[in-house]
Amino acid sequence: MDFKDYYRILEIPQTASLEEIKIAFKKQAVKWHPDRNLETDTTEKMQEINEAYLILKDKEARERYDREYLRYKEFTSQNQRSSNQEKESESTERTQKTETPNYEFDDEILKNWMRNARRQAVDLAKQTIREVGELSVTATKAAGSKMLQLFVGYAIGGFIILIIFKACSG
Repeated sequence: MDFKDYYRILEIPQTASLEEIKIAFKKQAVKWHPDRNLETDTTEKMQEINEAYLILKDKEARERYDREYLRYKEFTSQNQRSSNQEKESESTERTQKTETPNYEFDDEILKNWMRNARRQAVDLAKQTIREVGELSVTATKAAGSKMLQLFVGYAIGGFIILIIFKACSG
């Protein structure tokens, strides 16, 4: 399981208050909602946003996440330094590709919570997509029904006008 930077996903600093987290979540959810991005599949982005919010809004989960987040930042910083040193010492012929080692979680409880948050986020995204689809069908049916009513009304009105016109001219 990969570590995700929830603060980056919600575009907030690590020092953000719960209220700032809620506002950032709503802002990102609106920005990436399927209704606003018709030509783009936003499912994965919506899942990340929901996942981040599920962890950061919970006090204990956030405390655990923040401890792991600091470890993760140190890990990526060390890997970046190692990678830069390797690049400097490499010869011009690049035959070996170096791979970044995977980050290992220190907090198994947090890892499980994040996995559960990811599952919940997937379910929420699927539910949102299903609801958007259902709304589209409902709106299409309502529009079709209204169009039929208007057509029948205009047809009856036209027929009445035709009768009146025939009666007046005959």
